[in-house]
Amino acid sequence: MKKILTGALLGLLFLSSIRTFAQAAISETNLRKDVAFLASDKLQGRGTATRAERKAARYLAKQFKKAGLQPKGPNGEWFSPFAFKKSADPHGNAAPGAPELSSRNVVAYLDNGAPYTIVIGAHYDHLGLGHDHNSLDANPAGKIHNGADDNASGTAGVLELARYFARNGLREQHNFLFICFSGEELGLVGSKKFTESPTIDLSKVSFMLNMDMIGRLNAERRLVVGGVGTAPNFVPLLNSLQGSGLSVKHDSAGIGPSDHTSFYLKNIPVLFFFTGQHADYHKPSDDVEKVNFPGQVEVLQLAVRVIEALDAEPKLVFQETRSKPEDTPRFKVTLGIMPDYTYEGEGVHVDGVTDGKPASKAGLQRGDVIIGLGDTPVQTIRDYMTALSRFQKGETTKVKVRRGNETRELPVTF
Repeated sequence: MKKILTGALLGLLFLSSIRTFAQAAISETNLRKDVAFLASDKLQGRGTATRAERKAARYLAKQFKKAGLQPKGPNGEWFSPFAFKKSADPHGNAAPGAPELSSRNVVAYLDNGAPYTIVIGAHYDHLGLGHDHNSLDANPAGKIHNGADDNASGTAGVLELARYFARNGLREQHNFLFICFSGEELGLVGSKKFTESPTIDLSKVSFMLNMDMIGRLNAERRLVVGGVGTAPNFVPLLNSLQGSGLSVKHDSAGIGPSDHTSFYLKNIPVLFFFTGQHADYHKPSDDVEKVNFPGQVEVLQLAVRVIEALDAEPKLVFQETRSKPEDTPRFKVTLGIMPDYTYEGEGVHVDGVTDGKPASKAGLQRGDVIIGLGDTPVQTIRDYMTALSRFQKGETTKVKVRRGNETRELPVTF
């Protein structure tokens, strides 16, 4: 009995040492270096199809090469180029006569001789000098939008996970494909192009993990994990990892405002890591000094635990979730708020208000909870989007908000 007990204790100590090694292997120093470079002024906000974005792409390829990975673009190159015509509306088609632009994804491969592959990705483009409509700054043109959280943080996460899995021997049934996408801010262009012309067999992909804005873990330590309904393994696994110290909020949908959507639409299970929106979202103030690097390390530690657990499993079974592209509301107006996607109460919690937009003019404040828009009660983000889709520019309605213990109705004109 004593020998059995000693063996069990040694086994526990061994597992503990593996876990400690996994945690120590995520380097905060590397994350700081990568985010600082990608979010520096010299990269001018990494606007899609710009010279600065190409400089960022070369940096990413260099880091993948240093980690010992193989290029996996067409013709054995690091870059997977694509051409597209930019639309004035990310949900719409390009205007007639719009010029064709050229950009590139950066693609790296860790070949373990395994039958299946795990895809780990993030978008590295951002808003450049703010000339596109996506900026939420009152006067954005000419201002560098560095995008430290969106999405230098996720891109640095891909690089660090590439380093980790390149040097870590705990791999069983999967190869790894690491992709940094461009054109996400213009409508998921890069990930759509890749899934239309992939450089691996997508039928052999077990799941795709997307990281978009993982650099602002807040005091509540809340991490949103989307896509948990796209495979039966995800929820039980995440529930078993609750000792991570993070407050993990599940979102079942496979469709979302980032690049995992492109893989979900190819019937591939997806996970989406996101630490939440903030007042600097899509503004020039999204800078490196505001990134929570210790929090980013914790997010990546959880990612390692999830990936290692799923690496030991057979290929995941895809599940379709209720959200379909044709069900997603489309709208022609904006209120000018940043919703708090980590909020768990009823209504839409306002995490930020953009100067000069309808919400600001109507008197909405950060911390308000929208509970109605026009004749539509708002209990969820989807209710809010549905209500917004019913209005045209120039129309006036009322937005009902809960502010502290009070309920107010504010007139708003789109």
